[in-house]
Amino acid sequence: MTTENPAALGAAFLSAAPARRPTIVLVHGAFADATSWQPVIERLQADGYTVIAPANPLRGLRHDAAHLAARLAAVEGPVVLAGHSYGGAVITEAAASTPNVHALVYVAAFMPDAGEVLGELSERFPGSHLVPALTPVTVPGTDATEAVDLYIEADRFPDVFAHDVPHETARTLATVQRPVSATAFGDAPTAAPWRHLPTWALIATEDRGIAPDLQRFQADRAGAHRVEVPSSHLPLHSHPDAVADLIRSAAGHRRADRERRPDTRTGEGTPG
Repeated sequence: MTTENPAALGAAFLSAAPARRPTIVLVHGAFADATSWQPVIERLQADGYTVIAPANPLRGLRHDAAHLAARLAAVEGPVVLAGHSYGGAVITEAAASTPNVHALVYVAAFMPDAGEVLGELSERFPGSHLVPALTPVTVPGTDATEAVDLYIEADRFPDVFAHDVPHETARTLATVQRPVSATAFGDAPTAAPWRHLPTWALIATEDRGIAPDLQRFQADRAGAHRVEVPSSHLPLHSHPDAVADLIRSAAGHRRADRERRPDTRTGEGTPG
């Protein structure tokens, strides 16, 4: 009679067991809500993924990231975290404090470094039509102070945000847009988890909201797996298959298998 080694049997079982499928969390950007992800959500759910698209408060980077981090903490198991537009900055800050995030996906998004102010980052490369299209609205703030919300002028929304989306859809999106607090563009993240997490980026080459050259610069700096799509700022609607494919790629990547990635500031590897 032979006696099996329980430790060896356990190791063999774990190595043979399939990796747990991650939950996909999709974070919308400014001037939008979670329904902006609808075409992508439909494709991922059809593949059997669990998808969560939480509301992004759009009240400032720290505030928004804290809300997202709390939502992520309630998710069991690994998470693939994707952000569109300003949502990219929010996932950057939130992922730094959320250990169950195993991969990051940036879709026509900001991908700031630690301490990098969003407004200054957006001006690093030409090509954005956003700032001249913004309308400020004074609103009540906290402690009886005034605050400023920013909207995109409705008649300029298609040109800036969605020039390759059907006109009726773009007009509806302009009508239901949610404002972002002006303070968001003066905020900076405290960390850059894309330096050590596997990262994917979709570059929208016809984007008039975030300059395509800025998107390329960020993706190259992060060492991201990247694809380029001839899209407006809203590939979620104009190229949902490409967006869903990129997220599937991130979801299929095993965190434990990733290689040591170089720190682009020091040239030294960072542990996986």
